[in-house]
Amino acid sequence: SRPPIIMQQLAPTTLAQWLADASRAKPVLLDVRWTEEVEICAIPGITHIPMDQIPARASELNADQDIVCICHHGGRSAQVAQFLIQRAGFDAARVYNLQGGVHAWANQVDPQMATY
Repeated sequence: SRPPIIMQQLAPTTLAQWLADASRAKPVLLDVRWTEEVEICAIPGITHIPMDQIPARASELNADQDIVCICHHGGRSAQVAQFLIQRAGFDAARVYNLQGGVHAWANQVDPQMATY
């Protein structure tokens, strides 16, 4: 049996610093929430693929880019990150889960963002 894959967790403030750093390549911000949720609030620049479409659409993602998986509180995105690493062959060093999701982003980074 393979050892469990350790998924990288990314704090919202760390992601904000990364996005603000012009010297670093921007990650793909993979928002896996339902469309109705994304319409309420979203981090600017996301790639939106609802969680249930990930298995069919994972090939749309560039494996040579860092990918930050995002959902409401970080649970669904953690499952997607694990899927990408374990089933879709993405490099565990390039896949992150946004800790606490958009809810934590709103609390820690963007207080103007709508919450639900």
